Amino acid sequence: MRRATHRVDYWKDPAAPKPTSRKTSASVFVRDGHGRLLLLRRVDNGLWTIPTGGVKKGETVAQAGVRECREETGLDVEVTGLVGVFSTPEHVIAYLHDDEVLEVRQPINICLRATVVGGTLAPEPAEASEVRWVDPAELNAHPTHPAIMARITHGLRSDEPYLA
Repeated sequence: MRRATHRVDYWKDPAAPKPTSRKTSASVFVRDGHGRLLLLRRVDNGLWTIPTGGVKKGETVAQAGVRECREETGLDVEVTGLVGVFSTPEHVIAYLHDDEVLEVRQPINICLRATVVGGTLAPEPAEASEVRWVDPAELNAHPTHPAIMARITHGLRSDEPYLA
């Protein structure tokens, strides 16, 4: 039986494999009129995240963020600002197939603020098992990778862009 490619995230782990590549991704920090945050549960690791994905050739970071949000949550958003640029070398992602390392990526994420302009909240089964609006006071009940939580925390606490 052939096993699927999967990922392993490392955070502040001295035993993490060394990066072999860098890739830019876009994420969107979306809040509703009640201050709740748009989250989805990843199908590959069960953790909660904000809509996030790689920037494809021929698209801008903002276009990637809008596309990823639509693909993962069913919602159409409009970019309204910048949460920050997150590029710490303390976060690496290993992509494996049949336990063979294909790539070890040190991500560069550009997190954008956005607002909903249309669509219907619905998870894309290949991307998310659940999508929901979460009150910031309830974030601890939604297991989240530390790199994603850094984006969320900054987005909640500051209107000034994070640059690191």
